Amino acid sequence: MRKVLIGLVAAAVLAVAGFFGFEVYVQHRVASELKAALEPVRGAGGKASHGKVSFDLPSRTVRIADIASESAAQPPIRVRIASLIAKGASRPDAMRLAADSIEATDIDVEVGIGDQDTGQNAWTLSYAYKVPQLVIRNYSGPVGQPLPAAGTASIDAIRVLLEQFAAVTASSITAPSIATKIGIGSAAGKQAIDYTYSNLALADIAQGKIGKVTVERAGFTADLLQPDGKAEKYSGEIANIAALDIDSGAVRAMLDPARANDDSYLRVYRQVSLGEYAVSLKNGTRMRIDGITMDDVGLRPSKLRLAPLMGMIAAMSPSKPASLAQARDMMQSMAGIYEGLHIGNAEMRGNAMTTPEGAMKLAAVRFNLDNGKIGEFALEGLDAGSLQGQVKLDRFAIKGFDLSNLMRLSSQFITPGQAPSPNQLFGMLQLIDGAEIKGLVAPFKTTTKQVKVDRLSLDWGQFVGPIPTRAHLIAKLTTPIDATNPAQRPLIAAGLTTAAIDLNLRAAWTEASGTFVLDPVKFDFGEVLKASARVSLAHVPRGLFSPDLPQVLAMAAQIEAGPLELTLRDDGGVDLAVTQYARAQSSSREAARRTLADSIKAGAVANSDNPEVLAASEAIARFVENPRGTLTLKLTPLGKVPALQLVQLLKTDPMIALAQFRIDVSSDL
Repeated sequence: MRKVLIGLVAAAVLAVAGFFGFEVYVQHRVASELKAALEPVRGAGGKASHGKVSFDLPSRTVRIADIASESAAQPPIRVRIASLIAKGASRPDAMRLAADSIEATDIDVEVGIGDQDTGQNAWTLSYAYKVPQLVIRNYSGPVGQPLPAAGTASIDAIRVLLEQFAAVTASSITAPSIATKIGIGSAAGKQAIDYTYSNLALADIAQGKIGKVTVERAGFTADLLQPDGKAEKYSGEIANIAALDIDSGAVRAMLDPARANDDSYLRVYRQVSLGEYAVSLKNGTRMRIDGITMDDVGLRPSKLRLAPLMGMIAAMSPSKPASLAQARDMMQSMAGIYEGLHIGNAEMRGNAMTTPEGAMKLAAVRFNLDNGKIGEFALEGLDAGSLQGQVKLDRFAIKGFDLSNLMRLSSQFITPGQAPSPNQLFGMLQLIDGAEIKGLVAPFKTTTKQVKVDRLSLDWGQFVGPIPTRAHLIAKLTTPIDATNPAQRPLIAAGLTTAAIDLNLRAAWTEASGTFVLDPVKFDFGEVLKASARVSLAHVPRGLFSPDLPQVLAMAAQIEAGPLELTLRDDGGVDLAVTQYARAQSSSREAARRTLADSIKAGAVANSDNPEVLAASEAIARFVENPRGTLTLKLTPLGKVPALQLVQLLKTDPMIALAQFRIDVSSDL
């Protein structure tokens, strides 16, 4: 029995010794791996240290105290973690570490970017992050992942870290609060921006993807220098920030030199959204946005080349302003950045601004972006004050706005003392496909009257060089008659106070046939007349579409007149003209009408013996004698009619000009 008891005691002693021995071994292993992870910092001349390391075997809990590192670079990068606790730690295999939870407390990170110049143009930029607590649940990741080596380029370092992140899985990462302070220092003074984030949460982290990121609320305050040198205080809050289906693989591909020719679209976010966003300024100005949403955000690695742009930015500072060549190169690089971005849809809702001068509301701003081009940029529901009065707008849209080529073209305009060439100026037309206004109500000059635009739309395209050969204009509006304009006073005298205008004009050139056609040409001047026309030109050469004026004039000599058709519908315009003529002649309206009709016939007889011209004058006279009718005029060239020669004849001898056409005129009474 005594031997048995001695054996049991010996076994217990050995077990306890083994238990504590294993704990010591694990503690030593953790300390060794931590030392190896921090060694690159020391190897680069920086500082790195940690406090006590302990391991509790029953709960498999690792505790590390007082982790600190400071880089040798100036300004230095400092990281401090008061405590790191991994609970339920295990090694599923030799290459991975797992833990039920990892908790880090009192995390401080300081990053500085500075200019070594100490002169008037010296500047510094600093970031400081404070995270009281960070908790990772159900963590699994590789063991012994080295930090990027000292001297590694920023882009390469980011790629390495993203590759390491792709090997990590976790069910969630949470931080109750994060405080960020950004400091900007220069000879002009110091500026500061403070951000606070509440309840940061990341969910479903695996293979470089994050299922969801949310922030309950973010607030900021800022003291920013204004052009007059004074600091202006800003403050604001953003509620309910969320990002869904995040894929860091797209960013890794963008940074990978091996993917430089990858032109495929890679999605980064399925959706990014912000709730109410409010900003206040010290002068009483307030801005509010009810919500912001961006869907289907992605990139194309072949287009989005950050390395050249970051290299240019790193080479410049306020103490070393960019040269003209550097500025051009940067704008060219920015053009490529825009081409590499994709946003399926972006929307800002419920925009409002209140200033001491007045208030402005905007129901929504919407746009999308692909391959450097905004498909449509739209403002909707504008209600704003102006010096003349309130302005309301249902919708304003710019179609096909080419941001990338705007940057490229703008880079050519930055040579001091050199005016843009005609080619460059006309090239701006290629940056936009068109524009549209709907539901505009605005003050008319300094009066209490209003201009109302139901629709104003203009688009163009089919370019030859920088010149469009196709255009379409639609205008439907109501405007007050301007009493200060002598040409419009007869309309007021006739009792018209407003003019309703409806215009539809389409122009297009066809290279194969060499024809240029205006069709339709429709004009409706409410309560006056309606007009429609089809105008064509033949033998229009390609060389006509040029910003070179001498070339245009030379090419214009080849143009010939084509068929023309004009239809007029009298909606009161004839009576208006008769009334004005009667007033000028101090006669009755009927006498004035007869006089006008007779003068039309007599003028034709006196100036032409062409029976078609005489027949046309008879039809026009009947149109005057019988109001509310329709007049149709068709002109068909009898042979080749040079357009420039025709224009000159119309000025000097209209009857000879008309003699070159077969004339068909009819009036529907």
